[in-house]
Formats: sequence, C-alpha cells, structure tokens
Amino acid sequence: MEVQRKRNVLTPPSGLHKIEVLLRPAHQRLVIGRVKDEQSEIEYPKPGQYSKVPYAEAPWLSPPFSSPYYNESHRRLQQEVRHFVDTELRPHVAATERDNKRPPNEVYKRMGEVNMNAMRLGPGRHLKGRKLMGGVKPEEFDYFHEMIITTELSRLPERGFVTSLNAGMIIGLPPVLNFGSEELIKEVAEPALNGDKFVALAISEAFAGSDVFGMRTYAKLSEDGSHYIVNGTKKWITNGHFADYFTTACRSDNGYSMLCIPRALGVETRPIPTSYSASAGTAFVMYNNVKVPAKYLIGQDGMGIPIVLSNFNHERWAMCCGVVGSLRAVNEVLLKWINQRKVYGRPLASQPVVRQKLAFLVAQSEASQAYLESITYQMNKMSYKEQSKYLAGPIAIMKAWMTRLSHEAADIGVQLMGGRGITKTGMGQEIENFNRTYKFDSILGGSEEVMADLGIRQALRFYPKNVRL
Repeated sequence: MEVQRKRNVLTPPSGLHKIEVLLRPAHQRLVIGRVKDEQSEIEYPKPGQYSKVPYAEAPWLSPPFSSPYYNESHRRLQQEVRHFVDTELRPHVAATERDNKRPPNEVYKRMGEVNMNAMRLGPGRHLKGRKLMGGVKPEEFDYFHEMIITTELSRLPERGFVTSLNAGMIIGLPPVLNFGSEELIKEVAEPALNGDKFVALAISEAFAGSDVFGMRTYAKLSEDGSHYIVNGTKKWITNGHFADYFTTACRSDNGYSMLCIPRALGVETRPIPTSYSASAGTAFVMYNNVKVPAKYLIGQDGMGIPIVLSNFNHERWAMCCGVVGSLRAVNEVLLKWINQRKVYGRPLASQPVVRQKLAFLVAQSEASQAYLESITYQMNKMSYKEQSKYLAGPIAIMKAWMTRLSHEAADIGVQLMGGRGITKTGMGQEIENFNRTYKFDSILGGSEEVMADLGIRQALRFYPKNVRL
C-alpha cells in the first residue's frame, strides 16, 4: 500500500477504504513486510473502546467531564455492554442485512444469557433474581441503565439489524408483565427474555395508526366466556413476521381489550417491505376467526385503551434513547470524514461552511442528550402511574423534537459525504442507512404532529384556571 512518510510515521492515504476493510484477512495477505522502526499513525479500534473523536461520546464518558446522573454501576454496565455489542452483535450486522434475514438464534440466546433482553424492559420485578451485566444489582437498576443499553445498540450501523434485536418484545411484553396473569407471564415472559420466543405489539392497522380508537380488529367473547373469536388485520407490526406471540389491541363488547395471541392458533403474517431491511420482520398480520382462550386476556375486558396508553411512554422514551445514540454515531463519522477528506488540496474541515454545519449538528446532539437525561431523571423519581400522568406530554414533545433533529442530521450528513452518503457500502454507509431509516422514529409510536399535539393538550389540562396575562 502506498504510504506517505512523515517523521518516522507511516500514514495511509486518505479517503479510500474504511479501517475495517483494511483489516480483513483478504487484505492483510497483501502485506509483505513492515519498514523497520516505522509505526502506523492510525490507531485501530479495539472492541469496547471509547471513541476519542470529540462529541462522539456522551459528555459523562469523555474526560474530564462529569455528570450528576451516573454512578460507578452505570460506567461498569456501559463498558460491558459496548464490549458485548462489538464482539457478539457487530460481526452479524453485514450478513444479516445482506441476506435480509433475522440474526441467528444464538444471538438472541446470548442476549438472554447475559440478561440483556430483560434489562431492555427497564426496572421491575422481571429483573429479580437475575445476574445483570456490569455487576448491577436488580434493585439498583434504573432507567439510566436501560438508556445506556439502548444507546449502545443504536450505534450499530444498520437500523434493520438493530430493530431485529427484539424491538417487538420491548413494546409487546410490558403489557403482559404489568397487567397479565401469573400464568400468562410464566408462559410468555420467561421464554421471550431467554431468547427462545418472540413477542410483537400489534396495534396499528391500515385504518388506525396514531388514532388507536379507530382500530377495527374485533374480539368477540363466547357465550360461556371460555374464549374469544378474533377477526381483523394489523399492519406495520415490528418483528411480526417471526413473532410467536402478538400483544393485540382489539375492539370488544365492553369497548377495547388486549389479548396476547399465540401464533399457533392460526395467525397468519406476511412481510411488508420497508425502508430498512427485512431482518426487522415488519409484517401484515391477519386474524381470521382465530379462537383465543380467555386465559390470554391481558388485564380486564374493556381496559385495553389504558393498557395501550400506559405502554406508549416507555416506547417513545426508548425511541429517543435510540435517536441520541444514532446522533453520536453520525457525529463520529462526519468528524472523521471532514478531517481526512481533501477537496482542492485541503481537508473539508478547513472550510468555514463545513464547520458551521457540524457545529449545528453537535449543538443539537448535545441538547438532545441533556433533554433525555432530564426526562430520565424524572422517570426514576416517579412511579409507573405517575409517569403516565405527568410525563406523557413531555416525552411526546421530546420525541417530536428529536425526530425533527434527525431530519436535520440526515440532511447535513448526506451533504457532507456527497455520493458516499447515498451509497449503501463503503465509507458513507452509516450516513446512507441513517438517512434512509431515520423517519421510522417520526412515525412509529405516534407521528410528530400527534406527539406535539399530545404534549400541548396535556399541558392545557394542567393549566391553572386563575392565571391570566
């Protein structure tokens, strides 16, 4: 390989290949020797290593900065999770995306063995008795611990792969854990947390997305009360194509209800092609006279809407965690790029207009981090019921704002990367994938417009009647 000599240091030519490409065995065979007493200027990344690129890491991970929100258990967890992601998950990304299939079963089993599946559901009784990563005690596990896991996963370069890692379980299992019978929890939760079974949340329909009251799927209770007959369809169901259980919102004679419906009862699914890969298992779900035993009812018949709404807070907050992690990854790629890409003989970083674009992106990612940490702190101080009452609006507004920022980040990323920013392979593949998939966050869990409206409507409900200009 051509090199540039500089004071006893070997510098590889810029802008040709990513480091991971140069490290592949096929390329390493081309190395015929090393120049004596010369050392590479490039530091090759190691599994679990922190990035030294400014603004690529959250401030609390970047010496000499500190934070009031994190303690030693958070740091231990972050180190172990990043090493796990780099060694156990990252090697499967390329093949999974190329083949459009979900990751091998051993990936889910390994996540189950280290209890990552359980930790992604947040604090709760489901952690009791489990040995958690980083030596974190179940009773001290909080939402900052969960945030760390989600942000670390979101740094992976392919959104479809990240979504395939039990995204459906994260939103589909909490209703079972929080409102289901002990019998139902035992049947569904343990196999799902161990990585043996898969759960999907089935709410959206062709006629009902953010408007959950518009759903048409109907669950008719039999005269003897032993079972329900379910008819209807669900659309855009994450992980639905390979799910074993569907946490399904339905109309019923008593209003709305939630059922955890096993696939074995005759549920049919069909994959839906979306902007990210088929590995996410996005599906169209069909219930045609599906007979569901009454034991699969979640909570009480008629209380489906409160269950649905209480579940939204955690889902939307988790999506914001993912946005923050993704923005950090974008920062890292772009800062590396502008330093090594030369235009007219000078690095892109020498251009004031480029620095201005990056400054805007950095400011927004730092603001997002602070916003998320503030909300997360409040979640730690509130009960599940209090979160539903006081944080539904703030979380909704945060989600709407962050997904707008993702739009700006995608635009800046593509403009700075040029042709590489719209190419699925090579040095700009992370930016291309982010640009192609960031819109999922602005739609899933409630659209930006609905989120903004929800936030203000909740504020108006708390508005004091005796206040005037």
